[in-house]
Amino acid sequence: MSKTATELLVNPAGYDPRQFDAETRRLLRATIEWFEQRGKRKLTEDYHAKTFYADFLEFAGQEGLFSTFLTPAANADGDADKRWDTARVAALSEILGFYGLNYWYPWQVTILGLGPVWQSGNDVARKRAADALAAGGVAAFGLSEKEHGADIYSSDLVLTPDGSGGYRANGSKYYIGNGNCAQTVSVFGRIDGVEGPDQYVFFYADSNHPNYHVVKNVVPSQMYVAEFRLEDYPVHAEDMLHVGADAFSAALNTVNIGKFNLCFGGIGMATHSLYESITHAHNRILYGNPVTGFPHVRRQFVDAYARLIAMKLFSDRAVDYFRSASPEDRRYLLFNPITKMKVTTQAQTVIGLVADVVAAKGFETDTYIAMAKTDVDGLPKLEGTVAVNLALIGKFMPAYLFAPEEYEAVVTRQDAADDDFLFRQGPARGLSKVRFHDWRQAYARNAGIPNVARFTEQAEALIQLLTEATPDEKQQADLDFGLALTELFTLVVYGQLILEQVELTDLEHDVVDQLFAVLVQDFSAAAVELHGKSGANQKQQELALAAVRRPVVDAQRFERVWEQVRGLSGAYAMNP
Repeated sequence: MSKTATELLVNPAGYDPRQFDAETRRLLRATIEWFEQRGKRKLTEDYHAKTFYADFLEFAGQEGLFSTFLTPAANADGDADKRWDTARVAALSEILGFYGLNYWYPWQVTILGLGPVWQSGNDVARKRAADALAAGGVAAFGLSEKEHGADIYSSDLVLTPDGSGGYRANGSKYYIGNGNCAQTVSVFGRIDGVEGPDQYVFFYADSNHPNYHVVKNVVPSQMYVAEFRLEDYPVHAEDMLHVGADAFSAALNTVNIGKFNLCFGGIGMATHSLYESITHAHNRILYGNPVTGFPHVRRQFVDAYARLIAMKLFSDRAVDYFRSASPEDRRYLLFNPITKMKVTTQAQTVIGLVADVVAAKGFETDTYIAMAKTDVDGLPKLEGTVAVNLALIGKFMPAYLFAPEEYEAVVTRQDAADDDFLFRQGPARGLSKVRFHDWRQAYARNAGIPNVARFTEQAEALIQLLTEATPDEKQQADLDFGLALTELFTLVVYGQLILEQVELTDLEHDVVDQLFAVLVQDFSAAAVELHGKSGANQKQQELALAAVRRPVVDAQRFERVWEQVRGLSGAYAMNP
């Protein structure tokens, strides 16, 4: 029997992650129970009062939540429950997002802060970080600066030799989550008097050190996003994590690891928002009818639901490629920025659709959606903007579309394994050499689904545009034109992984058809956007418009999907 799409959505009322081992299940359920027992009133009051989440960090420390999920097996000291397992990291990211960005955030920046440590060969620093986690600590990623952002070429945090084989670090970091309380702070800087790549370093710092000064929280939020200043902070050999080009690669590879969790945070936020909004709308009577009796409201809910299911399908499948990565298979480097830019912007769209339905209710202080619609805008802007990630995605376009190679099928990866390759990704280069399996195969296998077939026509239209009206050198240097073109490409990749996950989960086809109807519309909108670009030539304009399609409309299919959405009314409400 085919799986229904609603089964894909997190629902605390009956959450049972049977795919995981006993300790993982216990910790995930314990996290849900902590939030539910604490209640919605406390959740919303703390949000609006901007109360620091010290109680959540205390809970996580007592349960060993971060320590269990974020300590690689190599530093687990024989504890079989500790490993870096992306499948369960994703599951916790989704749960924390479900209860709010403010609780997902300290988890996320701990992941970033640990990245340079777990990539380091410094055994002393690795043990120090593992011990800090075991004691209930968190981590921070000291990369960005007030004047330079994440431009790591221009760091003003400088290490000066102290004459005894060590250094003294001076300078500031800005926008550093957990920077007020992290025992493990991975700090990026440069060595004074050294030129070229050899000047860059990552070193280990501790926010409790007297030479580490927390200046302020730079955001008006529960989150503490610190500006901190180091003044003659002593850095010894045992504190050094990376030197030279390795430091540069560690920074980029850490972002590769960390930004993957943004999609699951967004999925959690969108899911909770959908539950709250459909329950409110379906039980609210206007002019003698439920709000959901209006056709435009049903369309918005079905659209939001289809987009959310697509987000979940793509992201779950991307986990498999992330966990199966190796020096010979780096396809994750394409799928990763798509989870970052596409899934997070879809979370914005989903929450925007349901917020539009509930209207004034979505501004009330005791609602989840009032928090979510404000906070979700942050996700696409973390760990590289949408434009930065689109530009990265575009680098893979020629190899993906035109040079497929044979690969063994990647299976579903929910096994209790340590994903150690993430911390030995190597130099952050060679993207043009990454190869992919044939994207057409997934579409061909599902051609019997009407809107999959319609979307495939659009994908082939993109091939025609690139073949018959190939962007010239000037256009390839035009980022505005390139980003519009890459948006079309992104949708093709997005659809491919969605279909692969549909097959692996045996998902029923009504929702698949409906979500591809949404993708057909999105592709058409992106094609019109490309047509309007000042850099597009006449032939490209013509071919862009030729890619516009109307989705296959099926009123009965729509009603069946709507019944699934309506069934979510009352399916979950947070404990008061």
